[in-house]
Amino acid sequence: ADFNYGADEYDAEGNEEPKALPEGSETMPYIDESPTMSPQLSARGQESGDGVSPTPTDGLGTGGERDAGKGLEMRKLVLSGFLASEEIYINQLEALLLPMKPLKATATTSQPVLTLQQIETIFYKIQDIYEIHKEFYDSLCPKVQQWDSNVTMGHLFQKLASQLGVYKAFVDNYKIALETAEKCSQSNNQFQKISEELKVKGPKDSKESHTSVTMEALLYKPIDRVTRSTLVLHDLLKHTPADHPDYPLLQDALRISQNFLSSINEDIDPRRTAVTTPKGETRQLVKDGFLVELSEGSRKLRHVFLFTDVLLCAKLKKTAVGKHQQYDCKWYVPLADLVFPSPEESEHCPQVHVIPDHELEEMKMKISAIKSEVQKEKANKGQSRAIERLKKKMFENEFWLLLNSPAIPFRIHNRNGKSYLFLLSSDYERSEWREAIQKLQKKDLQAFVLSSVELQVLTGSCFKLRTVHNIPVTSNKDDDESPGLYGFLHVIVHSAKGFKQSANLYCTLEVDSFGYFVSKAKTRVFRDTTEPQWNEEFEIELEGSQSLRILCYEKCYDKTKLNKDNNEIVDKIMGKGQIQLDPQAVQTKNWHMDVIEMNGIKVEFSMKFTSRDMSLKRTPSKKQTGVFGVKISVVTKRERSKVPYIVRQCIEEVEKRGIEEVGIYRISGVATDIQALKAVFDANNKDILVMLSDMDINAIAGTLKLYFRELPEPLLTDRLYPAFMEGIALSDPAAKENCMMHLLRSLPDPNLITFLFLLEHLKRVAEKEPINKMSLHNLATVFGPTLLRPSEGESKAHLTLASDIWSHDVMAQVQVLLYYLQHPPISFTELKRNTLYFSTDV
Repeated sequence: ADFNYGADEYDAEGNEEPKALPEGSETMPYIDESPTMSPQLSARGQESGDGVSPTPTDGLGTGGERDAGKGLEMRKLVLSGFLASEEIYINQLEALLLPMKPLKATATTSQPVLTLQQIETIFYKIQDIYEIHKEFYDSLCPKVQQWDSNVTMGHLFQKLASQLGVYKAFVDNYKIALETAEKCSQSNNQFQKISEELKVKGPKDSKESHTSVTMEALLYKPIDRVTRSTLVLHDLLKHTPADHPDYPLLQDALRISQNFLSSINEDIDPRRTAVTTPKGETRQLVKDGFLVELSEGSRKLRHVFLFTDVLLCAKLKKTAVGKHQQYDCKWYVPLADLVFPSPEESEHCPQVHVIPDHELEEMKMKISAIKSEVQKEKANKGQSRAIERLKKKMFENEFWLLLNSPAIPFRIHNRNGKSYLFLLSSDYERSEWREAIQKLQKKDLQAFVLSSVELQVLTGSCFKLRTVHNIPVTSNKDDDESPGLYGFLHVIVHSAKGFKQSANLYCTLEVDSFGYFVSKAKTRVFRDTTEPQWNEEFEIELEGSQSLRILCYEKCYDKTKLNKDNNEIVDKIMGKGQIQLDPQAVQTKNWHMDVIEMNGIKVEFSMKFTSRDMSLKRTPSKKQTGVFGVKISVVTKRERSKVPYIVRQCIEEVEKRGIEEVGIYRISGVATDIQALKAVFDANNKDILVMLSDMDINAIAGTLKLYFRELPEPLLTDRLYPAFMEGIALSDPAAKENCMMHLLRSLPDPNLITFLFLLEHLKRVAEKEPINKMSLHNLATVFGPTLLRPSEGESKAHLTLASDIWSHDVMAQVQVLLYYLQHPPISFTELKRNTLYFSTDV
């Protein structure tokens, strides 16, 4: 039987289970494809092949001991399954190496089958890979045979992971090896015979002594293997207690393997599981995933499957308890008939209804708040019913976000008439789908129509073959999975090289938050160059992020393509790549330099991470001469001004030329520019005005935000912070108005005048929302925490979980600022005069 990993609804034998699991419960993702798989693995503990039950019940006392025993047993099951497949893998490598010696021997004779150069290319690194795995197998086998709680094997996996460099060399050579083998087969009969039937030894305990496999199939095995071992590490970690000596070693091995996997060429894909249609053609699933389709004016979540010759769009059918799940085909397009309409051709396409940013932001706030409630319930050993209810609510909210946030159009057209429109949140993903389809279209494809039976068979296979099992929302994650990083990632994009010809080039950065990827920053366009030197620094807020993606574009200045709707990206992607954000590696105080390789282009960048609780600190400046980190009263007194010069200048500049800039105050400016402006303001340099007029407007906006963020005490003061929190929570409008105005009156004059000055400016920015896309709510989200977040001493008192205080307090901080932004104009003199109305003391 050919097992798939993680078929949620069946056990390893393919029997239906009496009750369906909730969507998103994974079985163990590692099940070997080999026919001699022993034992069969599944997370739900049926009897395994060698008769060991994963839940030993014999006399194990406490729950803790039982869990430890279960974990131990599960680790043994995972390892014995892995060893069985490792044995098959070693036999496959041996079969590949077998013809190498005789071929080498003939290479130096007068009638060589292959030249030494060709042999070296085809069998490149196979010997090294074989030796690495043989040593690993020989060391691990006795450990699993004498298995008990004292056995450690993490070091073996760590060593295996540290030797992945050999695989990198193999992968880089893989295409050439295949091409060379193919050419040699065509030109040499002897080699063709050899490469069509390589004999692979069967495992020790199997009845089959040998199986025949082609050389092409065997050369693919090492690529498959890395994915396999990564999955096994995942499973081992799941069942290894965090205090076990193996835990850090396995974690390290997993990190190395995952980074390696995301760095190797994306076009070599380990998911080549075949489906045969009734006509006997071999169809393989190349890619699948969840996409949002705009269908009859509403957004629907679809599971899209790309096979070798057809794109199929499906949805999961609702099934009764006990029945295993099935997909329902919504439509399919044979790749021979599939075209991507250009932006001009898609004029008649439906207009995409884009959800306003502030609604998405509000939903994120809600999700963060529910997350902290779940944490609290767990910490207080709350009722599981309450936790389940919260989790259900969170899933509904996250699902809404997943459905409503994508806005980048991805159009598919069937030559025979119908067009389809998907919406994606990431241009990276859009180009992955497009490239995968275009690559398959290079082959000689036939147009066809599927009969209803064929369609049924194909749709039926989707469930078994799918590689993406869960809707990408965080509520589907296991508790022990990494929650991702919360805080600020500082990235410097240095430079890129490897371009064949001069072009106008820029990069964008995407990170995943709330389960899906979004674009967070963009470098300036470096014109007419093959070696752009951007050297721009960005501060990117992370909300549960695990990966960073870099995309490199060539700027399109073709006027005909530019007047499209906002989200149509017409620039050409030159390359793209991603890296895992590893919490251990990133959380150092120092910059960490890295290179992402993409299609022959190398992009150099550096990054460092500040966790949210670190970035909450307000540190007073040591010297009182500058303006950053100095009390606002000190600055205004020194300047003899009512509003600090820096605030007036930055606001004036933004109003002069930034008020129509899309994403003003939300898009981060280049950090090096911001630091330069900070230095000039601190030194009170006479060139300030010249510098301001030349500087990128996002850097000026960033400098203003930084000034407020670095005040030793928030603009709305530490003393009044608790009262602001209470005031905004009042539900009676009159009481709230009374309280909120009284609080403004209680502020020191410099703070109040500056706050009112900023308030009027932000209202003017929001008036241009149709152009700059910055609503009052967006501005409140950006500035609320900056103006209200208490300084270190204050926030320590009620600081629990970093993500916890974040969600709850930030929501309230945003609401406070929003209240004043939505309030009719407030004048300083009116406030001061109206002491009578605001008589209640807080």
